[in-house]
Amino acid sequence: MKLNELFSKGMKFLMMLLIAAIMPQLSFAQDAEADADSTEEEKNNDLPLEPGREFSFDLDEGSWIALDVSPDGQTIVFDYLGDLYTIPMNGGEATQITSGMQFDSQPRYSPDGNKIVFISDASGGEGVWIYDIETEEKEQLTKGKDNEYQSPEWMPDGKYVIASKDDPGNHKIWMYHVDGGSGVALTDEPGNLRMLEGAFGADDRYVWFSRRFGTWNYNASMPQYQIATYDRETGEITVQSDRYGSSFRPTLSSDGKWLVYASRHDEHTGLVKRELETGDESWLAYPVQHDDQESRASRDVLPGMSFTPDNKHVVASYGGKIWKLPIDGGDAVEIPFSVEATIELGPELDFDYPIEDTPQFEITQIRDAVPSPDGKKIAFTALNEVYTMVLPDGEPKKLVDLDETQAQPVWSPDGEWIAFVSWTPESGKLYKVRPNGRRLQQLNEEEGVFQDPVWNNDGSRIVLIKGQPQDFRNATRRSAFQGTSDLIWIDADGSENNFITFTNNRGNPHFVKGNDRIFLSSWGGLVSIRWDGTDEKEILEVSRSGGGNASWIRMAPEGDQALAQIRNDLFVVTVPKVGGDAPSIRVGGSSSSFPSKQLTDIGGQFPAWSWDANKVHWSIGNAHVIYDFDAEEAYEDSVEAAKEMEEAKEEEAEEEGESDEEMEEEEKEEPEENKGYQPQEIEISVMADRDIPEGTLVLRGATVITMNGDEIIENADLVIVNNRITAVGARGEVEIPSGAEVMNMNGKTIVPGFVDTHAHFRHPVNLHRGEFWSYLTNLAYGVITTRDPQTATTDVLTYQDLVVGGKIMGPRVYSTGPGVFSSEDISDLDHAREVLERYSKYYDTKTIKMYGAGNREQRQWIIQAAKEQELMPTTEGALDFKENLTQVIDGYPGHEHSFPIFPLYDDVIDLVAFSRTVYTPTLLVAYGGPWAENYFYAIERPHDEPKLQRFMPHQNLDERTRRRGAGWFMEEEHVFEEQAVFVKDLVEAGGRAGVGSHGQLQGLGYHWELWAMAAGGISEHDILKVATIQGADGIGLDDDLGSIEEGKLADLVILNSNPLDNIRNTSDISHIMKNGYLYEAETLDEVFPNQKELPTFWWQNTGPMDVPGVDR
Repeated sequence: MKLNELFSKGMKFLMMLLIAAIMPQLSFAQDAEADADSTEEEKNNDLPLEPGREFSFDLDEGSWIALDVSPDGQTIVFDYLGDLYTIPMNGGEATQITSGMQFDSQPRYSPDGNKIVFISDASGGEGVWIYDIETEEKEQLTKGKDNEYQSPEWMPDGKYVIASKDDPGNHKIWMYHVDGGSGVALTDEPGNLRMLEGAFGADDRYVWFSRRFGTWNYNASMPQYQIATYDRETGEITVQSDRYGSSFRPTLSSDGKWLVYASRHDEHTGLVKRELETGDESWLAYPVQHDDQESRASRDVLPGMSFTPDNKHVVASYGGKIWKLPIDGGDAVEIPFSVEATIELGPELDFDYPIEDTPQFEITQIRDAVPSPDGKKIAFTALNEVYTMVLPDGEPKKLVDLDETQAQPVWSPDGEWIAFVSWTPESGKLYKVRPNGRRLQQLNEEEGVFQDPVWNNDGSRIVLIKGQPQDFRNATRRSAFQGTSDLIWIDADGSENNFITFTNNRGNPHFVKGNDRIFLSSWGGLVSIRWDGTDEKEILEVSRSGGGNASWIRMAPEGDQALAQIRNDLFVVTVPKVGGDAPSIRVGGSSSSFPSKQLTDIGGQFPAWSWDANKVHWSIGNAHVIYDFDAEEAYEDSVEAAKEMEEAKEEEAEEEGESDEEMEEEEKEEPEENKGYQPQEIEISVMADRDIPEGTLVLRGATVITMNGDEIIENADLVIVNNRITAVGARGEVEIPSGAEVMNMNGKTIVPGFVDTHAHFRHPVNLHRGEFWSYLTNLAYGVITTRDPQTATTDVLTYQDLVVGGKIMGPRVYSTGPGVFSSEDISDLDHAREVLERYSKYYDTKTIKMYGAGNREQRQWIIQAAKEQELMPTTEGALDFKENLTQVIDGYPGHEHSFPIFPLYDDVIDLVAFSRTVYTPTLLVAYGGPWAENYFYAIERPHDEPKLQRFMPHQNLDERTRRRGAGWFMEEEHVFEEQAVFVKDLVEAGGRAGVGSHGQLQGLGYHWELWAMAAGGISEHDILKVATIQGADGIGLDDDLGSIEEGKLADLVILNSNPLDNIRNTSDISHIMKNGYLYEAETLDEVFPNQKELPTFWWQNTGPMDVPGVDR
């Protein structure tokens, strides 16, 4: 950029600052106080998301209704889909008292009946609010947006309100004065005590509440909650119950006679009444609403209920209705209600992502990019091969031809060599090679698996991390090593492995010019050691304001700076020499002990220093970024110079008597926003051949369930040319291309390839290992398309490219990449746009996983940014039914994990169906009860499944199938059947669902999940649609996948028996076809277009064979 252009930009930016600073003082100073109040009022009542749809309903039943009876006994207030309503005590049409996209819940009347306290997220975060019945105005009582609240209740004097607040962690009961203040916790110890459902009886000295330790447990054993009292005079907590089925939702009569609470009896929830004077107990109602004690219970363990003022009845909601229960016994009386209303929903995000058939594709990710010492080139890996490229716009060139996984290239200090590591199933290697690809030489003379190579300062040695190959082979999940790893050095001309020390979870070895010590980093910070592993010195710790420690720290090659990675972001920090304990530097906040700078806005990976320490390099997707500190300084100097020139110009204008009108005309020019220094970004385009077969095949005689509506074709001809379906129809009605190979499929049933919308593969990271057992296992069970939401790392981007290029076998691999978590701390809509650009522009994931990424306001910013960038976010269920509903209302198009509440009625069924949210319940890890996988492990013998024995590492199979630590559950304790009823109701109401196996048991687990979803009564044809076309639709691929139709991709499952007769026939697979390639399901041997046996892989056949032992 020319200097005069920099001056111009600087002057425009200065003008913008001057106008912003001066104009409010000139025009609005006298109204500052009033404006501040109105702005605050606007903040407290508006969420940022503009509604895009309206959901209208007229219903007489509802799910999880919390209610209260007015002090005069004439009115009931209740919550319904996030709004508050009232009805007369005898029932009738509901009157709406709050509305909008905010979620209002858990209303309770004040003792005088003039106000209602409730929980709302209208301010963007949750808070306690008060509604004035006379004025119809509402006001937030609590402050801030970062806490979660529930269980509001009035104290009997009407001057205070109590509510449960997580601040942080487990909820404690807080007390707030209605006239303001920040409130106070009744107790803050012990930290793991959770206090919900606070209530008062005749004596306001005691607060009754439900308590437990911790928030929830998966596969929980009983009891989970017990009722206790808090003494407001002594501060003592006394447990008031001891029931196996737990006890919760204490509700007391105002005359001090009765306590009503809920408990489990067998697998159902009921209401128990206790006469407080005698302690005698009996059942009041059973069964009632199933409780929420096995999840987060974000709207309490049971919905709020109330005594009538005369204490003769308890009013409660269950079975979708409202009931009045006589305390002295007798039949419950229904209080009928109807709700006719409209609620606003966010926009619908439904995008199509066509699958290309081009001969070549551009790879998604470059990895391990490092600059040469002279800064003119970079070396990097793509598709697990090393490339070099001349900066900034040279053509990427593959360095060597090796049929090995290649990774982590590093330049020698003189730039004459590139070293890199590799892996084959037999062992790892360390190579060096000239930058032109010549004189390739293996350096290691002993076995090992190697990572993190680095040259020492004089180039005579290479330091790296070494593990045992067998340990690496045994590490069948994400981790690279199991067991001990060594820090070693190898001579630059080749040598044995020279031991330095054990790594002890340290990595990232590197050097500083003029210093012969070896620097290492870990989560604990940066250290240095001698070559014999002794004299460890702590150098630096780096953490981030708001939480998070640096996972990787690297000293600059020279000078007093270090580069640190905290989650996705990169920081440069000054490293002081202070002696004694290592300095701890906090970055990202308003204050820091020493200078620091955040380099990234959307994140970066594979960071590296330039050799002169004047630049930092990193990569994201297939982009390479260079942050030049000299260029940044020049830019800032130019802005400062432009500012000085503008000031001089103004002074000159004043001296020459320039009129006010002329100055105003200049001020009206639109100032250009100064975005600050922008690092150089280089797109590195590496093209690869797309794997597409050639050949024409006819599958003849099968029954084809097309998933095109309810179409079923008996004795069909199904024609595939290359990788696409060109025709399907009854035999004799389809034109058969000349030269086609015809295969007899009599007696078979063909369905589209199964789609797993919630897969998890847990790919090996950093040093990849070739064929991946999880991929093969899923293919063998007919799972042809997968979407992995939340992959933790970006390694999946390379794996999916390897599959597309035919380098490894696998299903279609789609993912969200790493999830968007609350650690992003999204500050506004622009920040959300930056975060999501990581996925839309660089990772090209099409979908993202919004994983509890903050409060309602922050989640709405994400949905706004996703719509703009045509991303389809899916969400984490998080065992939080309130959050689930707000995500549906906001327009999130995907949902993973089951709603923990059941049964669900027409309000939720119709809302989710209307929203078009794709509901993937993932019942194998059910929320709200025991995991369904425990049921299948108890009744099946997956360990003996031939395909699992063939394709899964045996140790991995044993870990899952031989002994289970989750516990044993009676069959009726399982909840997946009840939760599956919602799937049936949703699909029949026109909604969408998906099958997601969660990677619990690769391959077979998908069928377990499908069968669990079918247990709720859905028809076989409908659940097959869920497993195919609806799943494809849910991830934007239904134009190419999910049904057997002309023009779609040839992804098929060929079954020996018809799943319409028995849904368990889905696992009775003869062959699978993926992208036109036909394989035997038992072996994955290819039978079309080529006949090719699948080789034996390193993790197979590892059991004892042909060795002596005791006769059995």
